[in-house]
Amino acid sequence: MKSMIITSLLLATGFTSIQAQETPVQKVKTVIAPALLRGPYLQAATSNSIVIRWRTDASARSRVKYGTSPDKLDRQTDDLALTTEHKVKLTNLQPGTRYYYSIGSLKEVLQGNTDNSFVTLPEPGKAGLYRIAALGDCGDNSINQRQVKEQLVKYLGNNHLDAWILLGDNAYPDGTDAEYQTKFFNVYKDDLLKKYPLFPAPGNHDYHDTDLSAKYAQETHQTTYYQNFTMPSEGESGGIPSHSSSFYSFDIGNIHFLSLDSYGKEDSAYRLYDTLGPQVRWIKEDLAANKNKAWVVAYWHHPPYTMGSHNSDEEDELIHIRQNFIQVLERNGVDLVLNGHSHDYERSRLIQGHYGMANTFDPAKHNISNSSGRYDGGSNAAPYVKDSARNNGTVYVVSGSAGKLGGKQTTFPHKAMYFSDADHGGATMLEVQDNRLDLKWICADGTVRDQFTIMKNVNKHSDITIKKGQSAVLTASFIGNYKWNSSSETGRSITVTPTAATTKYTVTDAFNVVKDTFTVHVSK
Repeated sequence: MKSMIITSLLLATGFTSIQAQETPVQKVKTVIAPALLRGPYLQAATSNSIVIRWRTDASARSRVKYGTSPDKLDRQTDDLALTTEHKVKLTNLQPGTRYYYSIGSLKEVLQGNTDNSFVTLPEPGKAGLYRIAALGDCGDNSINQRQVKEQLVKYLGNNHLDAWILLGDNAYPDGTDAEYQTKFFNVYKDDLLKKYPLFPAPGNHDYHDTDLSAKYAQETHQTTYYQNFTMPSEGESGGIPSHSSSFYSFDIGNIHFLSLDSYGKEDSAYRLYDTLGPQVRWIKEDLAANKNKAWVVAYWHHPPYTMGSHNSDEEDELIHIRQNFIQVLERNGVDLVLNGHSHDYERSRLIQGHYGMANTFDPAKHNISNSSGRYDGGSNAAPYVKDSARNNGTVYVVSGSAGKLGGKQTTFPHKAMYFSDADHGGATMLEVQDNRLDLKWICADGTVRDQFTIMKNVNKHSDITIKKGQSAVLTASFIGNYKWNSSSETGRSITVTPTAATTKYTVTDAFNVVKDTFTVHVSK
């Protein structure tokens, strides 16, 4: 009996063992999420939309979650196309509003924390305080490049940067995708790219084609630059649609910008200096349509005036741009021109009408103002003053040392340039508030080595008539510090209640170089 029980147990155990062996093993399917290789970065910004781009190592669908609180990303935009180059456009946003966001696939979040945020552009035409950084010839992965970036970020502190622009030659030496990755995207990804909208322009190095030729790239625009960036070419960011990624315009508040292409060819033939070509025809149309803007800034790569690492008396592109093209801008009241190409910093006074060689520059003829423009209390340092009705004069800036640095011609500095420095790397910061524009050159060591100020429609005289016993509010025409002759108040506006038939009031800035006069008449 005992043996029968044992046998039965063994048989039962054997049966169980056989059953276990015959049951198929269920394998757990492991899904590996795509890895983030590039970005995110912000493109084609407007007051109510923005494009967020990023790259992954494997194809996936795209999802951006976003909201006005980092703890509540309650809106979502998807792109269901499988891709490694992700481009998601967020729409129906509010102007001048901070949004937090995360990026990823339909199942995974690749990146998303409080650092992932942006502010939409202000309402078109709205006056405010706006900051725009300009980096020229930046992408070489040098110590200088990283130091310039760090000092730019340090200068900003907790202040907001509305946008940043590129002046060309953004990845050296050939503008390949690998060079863009290591020398541009990897350098700026955390401090700038995922926080602030970028509006680029191409340089000659962005048109290198290591397989064929620069000529082929110039005619076809089949380069990495155009693959990496999304331009607002349909007028969505302001201005007239260009229908071209090579050149476009956009607005930041009351500032109108034109990003131009000085190396590529339109219709396989026309360059920026060909004034009958498609680009210049569009420029004329765009400028004519934006005469109501308080400020107009144009930027491209090749400068009309330089004696840094390039010579504007010897290089064809530079000569032709100076002789043929800049007259178009001057006739249409462009206030500021920003260029790169030379790996230094050079800056003119407020000038007009110089289209010849450097030795033909005549300060008495071509300088609209003989001030340094520095507006720092120094000798001969008044701001440049313009009148919107006439709008004469342009300041030309070469700022091509945000990465590459150095090189001088034997004729350095150029006669048209008031300030020149080829020994320090830097980037420029544009700060615009209402009718005042300031530009500062921030160097790799943190020093601001040059600055200038332009003011519009200041030094005004106003006649005001009020009835006896009434008050008048007097407001200075300029942005700055204020000294009123009749009051210890230091604000931009004061309220007066004069009793005399005629009373004159004046307000000056802290340096006594800008002055408004008000004559208040009291009627019976």
